[in-house]
Amino acid sequence: MRLAEKTMVVTGGGSGIGEQLVLELLQRGANVAAVDLRQESLDALAKKADVGPRLSLHLANVADRERIAALPDEVIAHHGAVHGLINNAGIIQPFVHLKDLEYDVIQRVLDVNLMGTLYAVKAFVPHFLQQPEAHIANVSSMGGFLPVPGQTVYGAAKAAVKLMSEGLYAELLDTNVGVSVVMPGAIATNITQNSGVETPGGEAAADDPPFQPTSAQDAARIILRGIEEKKLHVLVGKDAKAMFAASRIAPKHATHFIQKQMKSLLEP
Repeated sequence: MRLAEKTMVVTGGGSGIGEQLVLELLQRGANVAAVDLRQESLDALAKKADVGPRLSLHLANVADRERIAALPDEVIAHHGAVHGLINNAGIIQPFVHLKDLEYDVIQRVLDVNLMGTLYAVKAFVPHFLQQPEAHIANVSSMGGFLPVPGQTVYGAAKAAVKLMSEGLYAELLDTNVGVSVVMPGAIATNITQNSGVETPGGEAAADDPPFQPTSAQDAARIILRGIEEKKLHVLVGKDAKAMFAASRIAPKHATHFIQKQMKSLLEP
């Protein structure tokens, strides 16, 4: 899908991959509706972009169904139309065993990662079906196809996003709406801080990983290329590509490998 002159909605657009998606889209000539939970993040984004009316800012919690249901009309009122949605907003869980994870944390992780994605899809699809061409990209995770100890509920939510996206792709095959599911590996962002999560043992515990994290800017470019090429699966990072293949060829071995990598981050 050609992105220039299209209006794209980016959730979680105030920081990390979302911020870079917004900036890259604007650079490619798209109009962008940036959605974020934090007003200060949206204000900072506006200063970085400085493109006038081609960027609109929308303060919203993706887990608020009524708020998200109102978004399409807001976007259309500002931009005149809407052609694409990148469901990027997401949070991780504390690095603890499932047995130690509090129910309120579990609910929040599911609400933001799964239900927030679902709310946005349902809100925007009717509008996309009225356009000659439109696209939805839902951000899942490497943890959506590979079990990551200490991120079990997060992974379950992202696995649900993956399968929901694949089902949506099948449902919309005979329409003008394309669907991609994005599966990033480790990305150099502040998602841990934004999720209110501390890394056990500090940053040193994650030193010397087998794969270096992908930059947020590179991740954004890979995602947009996947949308332009109408890919179903968009793998972001060498780690995601390697583990996607490994999890299909030797799933038990892949699970043992990731357990060994994550062991130092988990509380006893």
